[in-house]
Amino acid sequence: MRTALVIGTGLIGTSAALALAQRGVTVHLADHDPEQARTAAALGAGTDAPPQGPVDLAIVAAPPAHVATVLADAMNRGLARGYIDVASVKGGPRRELEALGLDLSAYIGTHPMSGREKSGPLAATADLFEGRPWVLTPTRDTDTEVLNLALELVSHCRAVPVVMDADAHDRAVALVSHMPHLVSSMVAARLENAEEAAVRLCGQGIRDVTRIAASDPRMWIDILSANPGPVADLLADVSADLDETVRALRALQSSDEDKRRAGGAGIEDVLRRGNAGQVRVPGKHGSAPRAYETVAVLIDDQPGQLARIFADAGRAGVNVEDVRIEHATGQQAGLVQLMVEPKAVPVLTEALRERGWALRQ
Repeated sequence: MRTALVIGTGLIGTSAALALAQRGVTVHLADHDPEQARTAAALGAGTDAPPQGPVDLAIVAAPPAHVATVLADAMNRGLARGYIDVASVKGGPRRELEALGLDLSAYIGTHPMSGREKSGPLAATADLFEGRPWVLTPTRDTDTEVLNLALELVSHCRAVPVVMDADAHDRAVALVSHMPHLVSSMVAARLENAEEAAVRLCGQGIRDVTRIAASDPRMWIDILSANPGPVADLLADVSADLDETVRALRALQSSDEDKRRAGGAGIEDVLRRGNAGQVRVPGKHGSAPRAYETVAVLIDDQPGQLARIFADAGRAGVNVEDVRIEHATGQQAGLVQLMVEPKAVPVLTEALRERGWALRQ
């Protein structure tokens, strides 16, 4: 691939353009908002000047509701040898293109499974997709050359290609992305009118659950409008679980010992099913999840503290597999939780203590 056209210079489109530009591909940028395309160009994602002829690959990074229209326009104008989209829903856009009577041999639907709570070109990074799954949904009509161009794009972005059926993809993202986003938003909505004293008690748990609720509602309306059925089915199942959980909690309030016992069993059931589902979430680099142990370090909220901890861990020969930070309420301090291999715990603990760090047992 020597040339590409990115249509839609938001977070995903600009991030892909940045990755391609860094690999020496000549990238042209287009957007319904010319200022946004100019911003992406200023960031080094390419040029907002139109290509002089057909490019190798056109990448449509428009909202799901507009993907088919934008793709059809690009294909009718012959802007590229191959066409892909990066929308988070795949079945609907393809059916729309088929209804328009277009030859889809030059098209393949794709979906990079990566993103951020922020949107727009200023939030874009060239490494946004690194190590993340990038779904490809070819059909028997897909030209081999177009599939290879899509795979080359995925390689340039250092993502991991995953081939799926379009409708199977839509059911999968409903489960792992769309439904969880709505649940996160529902939990976060409980905080809107909560008493300030209660909100000040927020810890890492509520931050973890509500983090994705910070995303742009307009973008999510577009996404959910393109995949409402599978999401509604999953929420119906969650609703049934909620009803059962509410009944179990009410039973725990009863003065009847048998009802309290049944209520406790109901709560235990949902918690254990949660345990069973959570362990299926892939671990580091998409591998099977591994059990790490935590070394908790108390730190002051000062510049350079995290860098010092990581440097000290490196000197001890310990690889930090994951990290979480819990900020203390009302204090300029926090707790850094370093997740490491179990065998590394004594080594790291001793090294950090020798360097004056305060550890929490």
